[in-house]
Amino acid sequence: MVVTGVLFVGVTGLVRYTGPVVPAAEAAFLRYAIGLVFLLPMLRPLLRMRLDARQIRIFAMRGAFHTIGVSLWFYAMVHISIQDVTAMNYLSPIYVTLAAAVFLKERLALRRIIAIGVALMGVMIVLRPGLRAIEPGHYAMLVATLAFGASYLLGKIASGIAPPAVVVAMLSVTVAIGLAPLAALDWVTPSWTALGLLALTALLATLGHYTMTLAFAAAPLTATQPVTFLQLIWATVLGVTVFDEAFDFWVMVGGSLILGAVVFITWREAVLNQRVTPAAGATKF
Repeated sequence: MVVTGVLFVGVTGLVRYTGPVVPAAEAAFLRYAIGLVFLLPMLRPLLRMRLDARQIRIFAMRGAFHTIGVSLWFYAMVHISIQDVTAMNYLSPIYVTLAAAVFLKERLALRRIIAIGVALMGVMIVLRPGLRAIEPGHYAMLVATLAFGASYLLGKIASGIAPPAVVVAMLSVTVAIGLAPLAALDWVTPSWTALGLLALTALLATLGHYTMTLAFAAAPLTATQPVTFLQLIWATVLGVTVFDEAFDFWVMVGGSLILGAVVFITWREAVLNQRVTPAAGATKF
């Protein structure tokens, strides 16, 4: 997870650097189009898979939500500080918790409600309406994290009806298709340097998802989630030292509250799962 954080912060820095010369939708499209090259090993299981109407519908819906999230994230990355983007990005699991209660009828206990309240308080500390200017990039991030949350829920459903390789490949394919018309609306011929940086962005993002998968396989979420706080620290250092952004103490405070709420909800889910999972010998009976 430490390596994952470094890789994702690298993605953030590269997107921020290319933002002024490549429009957001185009940069996002090129990142996913180039990233398809890294998915060639998954081509064979994808071609063997006979998708039914339900699977196609779920993959298409997930691609649509993820397309919205990626487009808005790339936009926010150019218009607000890296520190703000990283802190607000922690909101997605909170949206997932709320959506699971509304759409999947999961029970929302008082402790979860309090954790969600703490996370929303963290958002208010980050935005501080009335005390600082709320930029369009902040609104973009609020919607982006909502879209990513919807994509995550659909991803959980998709993982139950298709192999992991197919789920990953279909997300990349559908997002690339969804971003293509948005990129065409404001197309600027990229330089070879910009293409090289976006290719590096795709590589770092692919490696980041791979190392994150390794972390999830090696340890429970309760152990890996707190490490993601390092991303906020590294993103802040990157913004201050490389992009000459002002350090905002209150964004660190708000981001810490949001992440703390996420870690608590993750821990509670792990505890509840232990209660309902049979002990090793119990299944023999």
